[in-house]
Amino acid sequence: MRSLKFLIGAAAAVLLFASHTAKAADPVRFGLCYDLSKAYTFITPQVAQAARDLADLQNMKGGIEGHPVEMVLQDHGNEPQRGIECYERLKRDGVMVFDLLSTPVSRAVLPRAMKDGNIMVQALVGRGDAVDGKVFEWIFPVGPTYWGQAANDIKYIKDQAGGNMKGVKVAFLYIDYAFGQEPIPLLKKLQEIEGFDLKLFPYPLPGNDQASAWSQIRRYKPDWIIHWGFSALHVVASREMKRNGIPMDKFISVNWMNEVDINNIGPDVAKGLKRGTSVVGGSDHPLKQEIKAKLYDQGKGNGDIKLFDDSYYNVGLAIYSTMFEGARLAIKNEGWPLTPAKIKKGLESLSDFDANGFIAPLTVTADDHGGGGKTRIERWDGTKWVAETDWFAAYTDVVWEIVHEHSAEFAKSGK
Repeated sequence: MRSLKFLIGAAAAVLLFASHTAKAADPVRFGLCYDLSKAYTFITPQVAQAARDLADLQNMKGGIEGHPVEMVLQDHGNEPQRGIECYERLKRDGVMVFDLLSTPVSRAVLPRAMKDGNIMVQALVGRGDAVDGKVFEWIFPVGPTYWGQAANDIKYIKDQAGGNMKGVKVAFLYIDYAFGQEPIPLLKKLQEIEGFDLKLFPYPLPGNDQASAWSQIRRYKPDWIIHWGFSALHVVASREMKRNGIPMDKFISVNWMNEVDINNIGPDVAKGLKRGTSVVGGSDHPLKQEIKAKLYDQGKGNGDIKLFDDSYYNVGLAIYSTMFEGARLAIKNEGWPLTPAKIKKGLESLSDFDANGFIAPLTVTADDHGGGGKTRIERWDGTKWVAETDWFAAYTDVVWEIVHEHSAEFAKSGK
C-alpha cells in the first residue's frame, strides 16, 4: 500500500513538473495579417521577413523570458473582410497581438479589437488619432502620425529659412485619397501660425499621371515640395521634376521611400532629395550584423538577402523590437500567462526605448500610444541616406489638438 502511495505521489509530481514545463514552453504569439499580394507589397515582404528573422534570433537566445516567439503570417490582400476573417481566425487560436499593416484593413478591424480587448499594432498605417491612448486603449501605433511627420517637415523648412517662414512657398503634392489628404488640416493650421504660402497639388489614383500637378508646381515656383506618395509615385515625381527643371534638393518625401525607389529613380539622379523618416536606414547596425551572421550566413534567413538591405526591413526590426520588449516587460512585471491587459501594461511601460537603435527613444504611456512622434530628415547623398537633423518632434500642441478632435469623434460614434 505504501509503495502504491509512493508511486501515485511520484506520478503526480512528474505530472506537475510536466505541467510547469509545458507552461514555461508556451509561446508568445504575434498575428501578422498582411497584404502579401496587392497594394502593400512594396513593404510587407521586408517587414514580414524582418519580424520572422528577429523572432528566430530571439528564440536562439531563449525566447522572451523563457517563452518561444511564434510569428503567424497570413495574407489578407488589402481586403477589409479578409482582414477581419484573419483576425477572427487567429483570435480563436489564442493570438492576442495583431498587426494588419494596411490602413483600410486596420480601420475595419479596429472596432473589433477595441471591443474584444486585444492588442492591435498600427505602426505607420491606420488612424492617426489612435495615438490617443485614453480613447484607443488597445491600439498601439508606437510611432509618429502623418500629422506629426508633416509638422516636422515644416519645422525643418522653417529652420532652413532662418526661423522666419514669411514669404516661403511650400507646395504640398499628394495622391488624392485619404492617405494623401491626411496632412492637409495640419498644414493649413501651421500656415496660419507661421505665415508661409501653401498651395495644394493633388493628382489622381493610381498616381502615374502627375503631369498636370507638376506643370502647376513649375509655375508656382515653390521653395520646397512636400510629397505624400509611395513606391513608384516617387519615381514618377522625380521624372516630372526633371522634365520641369525643378531641382531635386527642394523635394521632401513622406517616410515611404526606400532603396528600391532610389534605384528606380537612379542613385545619381536622386542625389539631394530628402525624406522624413522615423526609422534609421542602412545595414551597418549591430542587430542587423548579428542577424546576418547567425541566420543569413548560415542559410537560415527567412527570405531574400536583397530585402535584408532595404530600409523597410529596418521598419520590421523597429516594430518587433518594440513589440517583443513590451511582451518581455509584461511577463517580467505581471507574470505568466500573458493576457492582452498585461501586454498593454508592458507596452505602456516602455521608457526611452530605441528599438535596438533603429528609432528615436520613445516613451509610451496610457495617454500617448505613439511614444513622442519624433522623426528626422535624411538626405540621399548619391550612395546612402545621411541624417540632416537629430530626432525631433515639433508643433506637438497643434498635432495633439488635431488628434483629440478626431479621437473625440470616435469616442462619440465608434467610427
